[in-house]
Amino acid sequence: MSRQRTIEKIMMSEYVSIGELVRITGCRYSTLKFYTEEGMLPFEQEEENLTRRFPRVEAVERIAEIKNLREKGKSIPDIKAILKSSKKNLL
Repeated sequence: MSRQRTIEKIMMSEYVSIGELVRITGCRYSTLKFYTEEGMLPFEQEEENLTRRFPRVEAVERIAEIKNLREKGKSIPDIKAILKSSKKNLL
């Protein structure tokens, strides 16, 4: 059984696991997994059978953005379109 990292170590890490994102954002695991599968949450995965690593700062900001849009009544397809257009504007 693995030990959990402390919040202090998580907050200093460049990359975090989905479980650590749950702890620092207060979102449910199933919600973050859905966002990941829908392409709304950025992650890195070196090989198919390895754990996904999330860039902490970018993922936390993206989750906050998604929460904000959900609070404004936006649907998942709307949020995906907004995120996609904002990504294009950054390039």
